[in-house]
Amino acid sequence: MGADKAVLDWGGVRAVDRLADLCAELGIATVLTAGADHGLPFVLDDGQGPCGGILAGAARLRDEGAGRALILAVDAPTLIADDLRPLLEAPAPGAMFEGLPLPMAIDLAAIPPETAPDWPLKRLAAEAGLVVLAVGPDAADRLRGANTPDERAGLLAALLR
Repeated sequence: MGADKAVLDWGGVRAVDRLADLCAELGIATVLTAGADHGLPFVLDDGQGPCGGILAGAARLRDEGAGRALILAVDAPTLIADDLRPLLEAPAPGAMFEGLPLPMAIDLAAIPPETAPDWPLKRLAAEAGLVVLAVGPDAADRLRGANTPDERAGLLAALLR
């Protein structure tokens, strides 16, 4: 969409802050962003591929004693807690939604040691053995997020209703 999706305005709040607030609502104590410094704790993303940020974040979370990660896409800032509860309640090694590589919940120990930064997220999910959950019809648009200006307009309109 031609801009850093993390700082796009969603009803007066940056996308990255909406997701951090959602994590706080869900009781998630540690929030990391991958890539740039947006005023939250962050890890550098080597830019080598979709799994690069996940690998960097997982290493930091392991160092901090975490065992599981909820991985969100910054282009899906209209998610609500009920959208993510099935992921958080999924048994080990974690889960993702059908047809969507993110969001996902994953046990850090389930990330294969051979995972490369350029792996597609779906490969990571398959190799880790994540359960694939059905997408509820009310959550589909929020889970998919905004990858085009039209999708963003639709999600923003729904948010502001």
